[in-house]
Amino acid sequence: MKVLGAGSTVMMTECTNLQFVSPFAFEAMQKVDVVRLASLSDPELRLLLPCLVRMALCAPADQSQSWAQDKKLILRLLSGVEAVNSIVALLSVDFHALEQDASKEQQLRHKLGGGSGESILVSQLQHGLTLEFEHSDSPRRLRLVLSELLAIMNKVSESNGEFFFKSSELFESPVYLEEAADVLCILQAELPSLLPIVDVAEALLHVRNGAWFLCLLVANVPDSFNEVCRGLIKNGERQDEESLGGRRRTDALRFLCKMNPSQALKVRGMVVEECHLPGLGVALTLDHTKNEACEDGVSDLVCFVSGLLLGTNAKVRTWFGTFIRNGQQRKRETSSSVLWQMRRQLLLELMGILPTVRSTRIVEEADVDMEPNVSVYSGLKEEHVVKASALLRLYCALMGIAGLKPTEEEAEQLLQLMTSRPPATPAGVRFVSLSFCMLLAFSTLVSTPEQEQLMVVWLSWMIKEEAYFESTSGVSASFGEMLLLVAMYFHSNQLSAIIDLVCSTLGMKIVIKPSSLSRMKTIFTQEIFTEQVVTAHAVRVPVTSNLSANITGFLPIHCIYQLLRSRSFTKHKVSIKDWIYRQLCETSTPLHPQLLPLIDVYINSILTPASKSNPQATNQPVTEQEILNIFQGVIGGDNIRLNQRFSITAQLLVLYYILSYEEALLANTKTLAAMQRKPKSYSSSLMDQIPIKFLIRQAQGLQQELGGLHSALLRLLATNYPHLCIVDDWICEEEITGTDALLRRMLLTNNAKNHSPKQLQEAFSAVPVNHTQVMQIIEHLTLLSASELIPYAEVLTSNMNQLLNSGVPRRILQTVNKLWMVLNTVMPRRLWVMTVNALQPSIKFVRQQKYTQNDLMIDPLIVLRCDQRVHRCPPLMDITLHMLNGYLLASKAYLSAHLKETAEQDRPSQNNTIGLVGQTDAPEVTREELKNALLAAQDSAAVQILLEICLPTEEEKANGVNPDSLLRNVQSVITTSTPNKGIEEGEDNLLCNLREVQCLICCLLHQMYIADPNIAKLVHFQGYPCELLPLTVAGIPSMHICLDFIPELIAQPELEKQIFAIQLLSHLCIQYALPKSLSVARLAVNVMGTLLTVLTQAKRYAFFMPTLPSLVSFCRAFPPLYEDIMSLLIQIGQVCASDVATQTRDIDPIITRLQQIKEKPSGWSQICKDSSYKNGSRDTGSMDPDVQLCHCIERTVIEIINMSVSGI
Repeated sequence: MKVLGAGSTVMMTECTNLQFVSPFAFEAMQKVDVVRLASLSDPELRLLLPCLVRMALCAPADQSQSWAQDKKLILRLLSGVEAVNSIVALLSVDFHALEQDASKEQQLRHKLGGGSGESILVSQLQHGLTLEFEHSDSPRRLRLVLSELLAIMNKVSESNGEFFFKSSELFESPVYLEEAADVLCILQAELPSLLPIVDVAEALLHVRNGAWFLCLLVANVPDSFNEVCRGLIKNGERQDEESLGGRRRTDALRFLCKMNPSQALKVRGMVVEECHLPGLGVALTLDHTKNEACEDGVSDLVCFVSGLLLGTNAKVRTWFGTFIRNGQQRKRETSSSVLWQMRRQLLLELMGILPTVRSTRIVEEADVDMEPNVSVYSGLKEEHVVKASALLRLYCALMGIAGLKPTEEEAEQLLQLMTSRPPATPAGVRFVSLSFCMLLAFSTLVSTPEQEQLMVVWLSWMIKEEAYFESTSGVSASFGEMLLLVAMYFHSNQLSAIIDLVCSTLGMKIVIKPSSLSRMKTIFTQEIFTEQVVTAHAVRVPVTSNLSANITGFLPIHCIYQLLRSRSFTKHKVSIKDWIYRQLCETSTPLHPQLLPLIDVYINSILTPASKSNPQATNQPVTEQEILNIFQGVIGGDNIRLNQRFSITAQLLVLYYILSYEEALLANTKTLAAMQRKPKSYSSSLMDQIPIKFLIRQAQGLQQELGGLHSALLRLLATNYPHLCIVDDWICEEEITGTDALLRRMLLTNNAKNHSPKQLQEAFSAVPVNHTQVMQIIEHLTLLSASELIPYAEVLTSNMNQLLNSGVPRRILQTVNKLWMVLNTVMPRRLWVMTVNALQPSIKFVRQQKYTQNDLMIDPLIVLRCDQRVHRCPPLMDITLHMLNGYLLASKAYLSAHLKETAEQDRPSQNNTIGLVGQTDAPEVTREELKNALLAAQDSAAVQILLEICLPTEEEKANGVNPDSLLRNVQSVITTSTPNKGIEEGEDNLLCNLREVQCLICCLLHQMYIADPNIAKLVHFQGYPCELLPLTVAGIPSMHICLDFIPELIAQPELEKQIFAIQLLSHLCIQYALPKSLSVARLAVNVMGTLLTVLTQAKRYAFFMPTLPSLVSFCRAFPPLYEDIMSLLIQIGQVCASDVATQTRDIDPIITRLQQIKEKPSGWSQICKDSSYKNGSRDTGSMDPDVQLCHCIERTVIEIINMSVSGI
């Protein structure tokens, strides 16, 4: 028994000097990561040698090339380790004979009894096991370890669950531990049927250093980790802290989980599933808690223990409760006890969230009458409230369900936490409710007069803080309602109702003696609780003038906020809309923190009824006219700063209210439809009149004073108005509001200020005869700020059509573009509508349509139906593309909102006609798919129109403009030895309006492709003129994504798509000579070869004539394809020759020349340079398709040869 007593703490200490397998090494073994294994140190690698040697020597099932390379690395890794030789010797033994002898020995022991000393495996020992092991060769070492291990396993099977400790010098000698471990691992790997790994693991628990041997065994068979853990847990004790065997088993499993920490929580799940080893579950959680970096959130320990005690599984609850009770019954708890460690960790977490500064003086009677917000007690931090609530519930469960008796220190700290004062948040309300119920349930925590006085002061604070609270939805609404209920129950002596209320609030059934509530009853009925209730005069309290964060204390807004949350106004049918509107108008910076929560809870009270029984019990929203009054002076734009009646704070708060209201209305569409309620949405005309972007710019400069309002507005804007959050606009704003703005102010003269919109209009009228006047005025206007430019917006946009006439200087166009971009930062939506209407084509005798904001959001392509001259005016085309991008984004948001608004329109009819429950959501899916299809069609149509604009007109073609001039000139600069000549030749084509428009369009297409790669795929599956391929590939940086879907495009059955795919690929290969391009090019060549065998003569001609030139690009980008392409060309020529063999023999010389060129390309290099070959003037008179195709093949081959001989 002394051995057992000494072994009770030996497991964790006996292995302290041994090196265990690290998590890094175990993961490397698990994934067979050779690179990681190579980075291990020699001692770490030594532990894994049995498995590595077997991997290196045994024939693998994986015959792949990658494993062959890894195996070479493993062999190289093992070549420098001396211990490998001994393991190789172990693997050379005849394991079949060894297994037969082991089976005979087991039969003999079973026949003679487990205590028999006879052994077939090992003859009579001359010396002790250690000396025998030292002097033995490999076969005998295997027999020694196997004999010892089988003896332990037999004893385990005969012990009937009683734990024993087996002293074995073979497993205890520190000199031979590694060799013994090697033998053990090899035995288990080679004799798995004789030595099941779970049985071996069970046996190792009974020897010294068993945990170390077990970890090495599992590390060399990493796939067995879960099997071993589950087996050990299944065979374990229900209460592991009670026995030596349980503690050793727990410690061994902890070592395993430290070796493989990613599976620790899974092992913990096995513990709960089997209801065995509760100490192991807690220990693993403690290990995990120490490693996690979550300070403010609820720890894993709290979640785990709470889940066991508060879960629905009664068996688990009883099992863990027994663990707690048994742990307390032990007379002496040491730091090695898992229960002690758990209690210490929970206490540390509790102390960690307590307020750091706390007065120790007792508050006198006079102090109790202070304002509720004035307190000598520091409040609980908001980020700690949820964690504090979780801790309170856990301690309630430990004491009420598991019978934990708190120590004096635990009781003191718990009382300190319960009487702390959280912030006024929903979590804070929940925390105070839990604290109050815990005081009622465990009144023994209050034992001294000082603690009782502390509780009284805290209860007084509760009552004063929640004096105006009243709820209609039961006890869970607020703790003010709970206080009122408890007081009523105490007055009527309904103690059982109080107990039910406490259990309901805590969420657990615990035993509370009615006698324990006597002192609390006296305190409530005689000392602190008053009869104060909320009355209707709250709405008549005057608003706070110039409300800001500088005004501290308990204000009317706090009272209204709490009453809104408790729905008192709707309950008593009191209108609160006018009070809230007046308070919003009376605000200033810095923003008061209660204003945003007030707006949020007000919106909720508008949309959500106070009770399902009365759906109409809601507050009224602010009217549209009241909203317009707030923005009076901002909407018109003239003399903005002089006409503003209300502060920017009031305007921003009303904007926040409108955006939040619309978002909440969309989010609650289904709920409202189910209740047959349809609150009114604000009209689009109202939204068009509010200068959203201007207000956001104002808020950006006041971020410090507005608190979280600016970020909240940005979030709402990004969700509902994405076209007002374009990145380019933000960058442009940074330039406009930066240092340049200050310099412009310094240059601002009186002349610039004196120009009126009327003068600007007169100057534009004189543009056909005089450019100077308008140039001077708009140059002066560039010195004005964005808000000062607003009065000129209508004149600027309405005269844009005049700027399309020939002869208008480029400088005027660029300056107008600059002014437009500045105005775009403050009034984008109104500016876009005016610009679209101004740029409509002017057709005689046809009245121009005036589009609205709504028209443009429904159909963004209206933007591109502008005057055709805009397409060759880069400054105005830049504006047009900017508007197109914005309206495409706006259309997406508009359609998404429309989908939500009308989500329930046809649902009642669907439910009436379709009786199947599973089909009620079908219309929703269909509508979503239709919306996505519409958006995709819209985007692709815009892209196709823009690509069409990039094509030169007939007039431009007559002037020699080529759409691929940019690519051709760039290539000429790269490939020719005289780059200056190439630049000079392309200068005329590069410096033109078409080229600039093409660049602008390519930039927009690049952004669209990056934002949604599916657009690129859709456009290229639709196809576009091949003349644009050089432009798009060279001008759109994101075109490389086409490599992902070109194989799919080539696989299409339409010949046109296959031709387009190969032509596109040829340009991509030149632009992006990547390994991926090579593989796709090789695929294209193979497909061309396949199509050659299946296409008819007409289709063959139609396919190969446009695609053969692409083969030259393939060879230029990837010379390794030369052989395959030449073979393909000869094959095509042979097929064509065979078709015309009966008509003419003119093709045979061509085939002969192709063969000679392929075999001796250098001899034809001079012929290749002949002009007749280059120009293709040889034998082109024949109209036979096969003949023409043969000549095309010859020209292609000559180009390839010429390119390869000249070295590109």
